[in-house]
Amino acid sequence: MPDLDTALSAIDAAIADPEGGTPRACGHCGTTLNGSPSDDFCGEECQNEWLAGHVAGPGPVDNGASPDRDLAEQDPARPMPYMPEPPPPPTGAQILDKVTAFVKRFNVFPSEHCAPMLALWYAHTHAAEHFYVTPRLILDSAEPGSGKTRVMEVAQFLVRSAEMTLSATTAALFRLVSDGPITILFDEVDAIFNPQKGGNTEDLRAMLNAGYKRSATIPRCVGDARAMKVERFKVYAPVVLAGIAGHMPDTITTRAITIHMRRRAPTETVEPFKERVVEKQAAPLRDRLATWIGGIANQLSDAEPDMPDGVTDRAAEIWEPLLAIADAAGEHWPETARAACTHFVASNSNRKGSLGIQLLADLRRIFTERNTDRLPSTFIVAALLDMEESDWTDVQGKGRPIEPRRMAKELAKYGVKPTPFKYDGDTVKGYQTTGETGLTDAWSRYLP
Repeated sequence: MPDLDTALSAIDAAIADPEGGTPRACGHCGTTLNGSPSDDFCGEECQNEWLAGHVAGPGPVDNGASPDRDLAEQDPARPMPYMPEPPPPPTGAQILDKVTAFVKRFNVFPSEHCAPMLALWYAHTHAAEHFYVTPRLILDSAEPGSGKTRVMEVAQFLVRSAEMTLSATTAALFRLVSDGPITILFDEVDAIFNPQKGGNTEDLRAMLNAGYKRSATIPRCVGDARAMKVERFKVYAPVVLAGIAGHMPDTITTRAITIHMRRRAPTETVEPFKERVVEKQAAPLRDRLATWIGGIANQLSDAEPDMPDGVTDRAAEIWEPLLAIADAAGEHWPETARAACTHFVASNSNRKGSLGIQLLADLRRIFTERNTDRLPSTFIVAALLDMEESDWTDVQGKGRPIEPRRMAKELAKYGVKPTPFKYDGDTVKGYQTTGETGLTDAWSRYLP
């Protein structure tokens, strides 16, 4: 192939003497044009070859055969202007904040601590298997129409694998929990545990109690008579229980965080609940919550959060999962969660409890008001009957007031027994604060 200088010289000569005696030459091969329609090339082939070599530039290093597989991929030196940096994923604190705000859109709660506690409780359902216990959540109220069901209607779209139920049998719940993971949202439980309704609820109560701890199982015989075998059903699962106050067994309430719901005041408003809209809006929030909790699940398994002052024993056991999540979230959540813990533990401590606990509490009040260490039984009974806020005038629900024999029977369960002593110069039988059978020891053990 002629060099470039020779081709250019031939072109220049042809241009310089287009009509002269020197024939024009092809700019690529140098041959005489001899009537070629082009002033520079003898034919289209020469024109294309010349352009390929001098206009298109050098070809690829591998002639386009294949990519270089040994060369690592690299990001461009500068971000493309049409591809902005993706936003960072939301933090745990931001996710919990959004859950709290979402819950408050549809309910008015009796305390500022309720919505943050619910956000933490919903979060714990997505990692319940990483905790030793799953605290029960109780929603009760003095009257219907107080927002209990609405809380659960929103919760079903935020917790893991929600199962809304009204009257499921214990056997059905066994199967549902065993096939889990599942979160049970149990409405109108007052109709089940109300003693006036009759029926045997012991199996359900036992299941709810046992399912509070991860290792719990309940054995049942399954199969026909020829192939009967014992099967251990796993019963560990998060549970929400909603109903009218006063009918929940103490064995359940002591394992629970309780919100005492109230009817909304005329000045209090909430957003209308439209299930399809709420479900659509809650779905991405639930997914973010589940993703975040899944990423810190192993961290939660080993967590030993510090408890607020005075939170010990079962109360500490109940709140450990929620405080562990709050600590992992950071920002304001460790403080917010511990404030909620203190509030709910104090609220639960103020409940009446069993008849014996009420009796111990009222006796402590009587002895404190009179600043004495001993009182006759007859004097104590008269003081109990004089308490307007107590129910000692109808202790058995049949119009029978408390009397010394019934009082002695209740106090004996706590190791407290009547003893004879001198009182105003007479020997009487009554109760003392000191001694092995005195009241002080029982007060320290059973009253906050």
